[in-house]
Amino acid sequence: MESNGHKLIEYVSVLRENGLAAAEISASRSGLGRVVEHVSYDSNDIKKGTLFVCKGAHFSEEYLKDALRKGAFAYVSEKKYVLEGMDPHCVIVTDIRKAMVHVAGLFYNQAWKKLKLVGITGTKGKSTTVYFVKHILDCYLNSQNKHRSAFISSIDTYDGAVEEESRLTTPEAMVLHRHFSNATKSGIEYLTMEVSSQALKYDRVPGIVFDVGCFLNIGEDHISSVEHPDFDDYFSSKLRLFKQCKAACVNLESDSAHDILKSACANSPTVVTFGFDKDADVCGYGAEATENGIRFSAKCTGFDSEFEISMHGLFNAQNALAAIAICRVLSIPADSIREGLKKTKVGGRMEIFTGKGLTVVVDYAHNKMSFESLFESTKKEFPGAEISIVFGCPGRKALGRRRELGEAAGKYADKTFITEEDAGEEPVTEICEEIAEHVENAGGSWEIIADRGEAIRAAIETAAEGSVVLVTGKGRETRQKRGMEYVAVPSDVDYVKNCLGLT
Repeated sequence: MESNGHKLIEYVSVLRENGLAAAEISASRSGLGRVVEHVSYDSNDIKKGTLFVCKGAHFSEEYLKDALRKGAFAYVSEKKYVLEGMDPHCVIVTDIRKAMVHVAGLFYNQAWKKLKLVGITGTKGKSTTVYFVKHILDCYLNSQNKHRSAFISSIDTYDGAVEEESRLTTPEAMVLHRHFSNATKSGIEYLTMEVSSQALKYDRVPGIVFDVGCFLNIGEDHISSVEHPDFDDYFSSKLRLFKQCKAACVNLESDSAHDILKSACANSPTVVTFGFDKDADVCGYGAEATENGIRFSAKCTGFDSEFEISMHGLFNAQNALAAIAICRVLSIPADSIREGLKKTKVGGRMEIFTGKGLTVVVDYAHNKMSFESLFESTKKEFPGAEISIVFGCPGRKALGRRRELGEAAGKYADKTFITEEDAGEEPVTEICEEIAEHVENAGGSWEIIADRGEAIRAAIETAAEGSVVLVTGKGRETRQKRGMEYVAVPSDVDYVKNCLGLT
């Protein structure tokens, strides 16, 4: 990354202007006058002239020493480090997360201001809606011979310079601003992104103004000591999106729709509603499953038309309506909306594979709302079929999922296979045993197989002919979080295709 020309003193000034710089600034005149060539919080991503940000629950001063040895000349931190044989310039701040936003914004010259930004939040459906919007915009831009749009999702990210598998739903501020910068330098006009409750609560996106903010739905999730202490905190965090968007799109069929709409109207100049509700501004009707996906109609000011999506799961029609509402706010023509929806494919989302007399569905469903929608849709599309499911839960976060998903599986599935799913620093077997207790309490049959590939194989090999096997949570992801590391593994799609002899 080339220098963006700002000196260390300018970073100090920005932090002071925003009430974040503490009294202590340990830097010489020459140090303050030095141009910052790079910014990073990762000691493995250091260049000469780096301003290093000390952040994270697992931060150690060894990371700072490593960064300094590699070329960092100054650091930002909530505490001063006394380092033997090293005397770097330092800026002490009162809140490192908020400081990181301003450091990143200055280094990347507020690149987001040159983009048309769409931010999407909700308990389920964020990634699918991002993909719908992205494909619609790409069809529109292609008709004008322009560069395709950028997107940031929990599945993949593309910014014009980087196309990669994602780790966080919404990246940390410094990574996020780098994506904005890459997009503008690549000549991109639009960027669509998921905005998680964590990003809103922990200040990854403050100061950014979205051209359109969309609230899909709300259900209880991410409740734990390290995320949200209760539902009210989770809900209020998501509602923050409306305070930083020019126009808001709201699902009238969501739980707490009245409160969501009230917040949107209080904070956003323009509000557009959507849903299979006759009072919605973008009103859907007539949704039905087809051999290739879903067909439905939608009417709003400007058109009353039929649309198709090439994805299974009737719940995806709701996400498509959200995309239509967003794109109508952006003045995207109906023809581009229709073409984009039909072209949208999301790898690992409701992917259906057949073989050995079975139907196997791979999906990213990972919380109560998405599980219940998946089971409901499966029962409608495969009436009378036995259902088995393979899933796990992450370590040390979203702890309520263990009960909620266990109960849902016990209630709706004929057999549950419980396995690894980003256990991190928590023992896989302990997570699985906790889930199993809830499956059993709900009257379900279960088996723990910690090896994910073997769990998928067992589910497929023991399923009766005509059954449906649901493999949820990881989709096409190719990493498992074990301890503090992300380890390369086959994706759920790879496992399924191998088991069915489709490779």
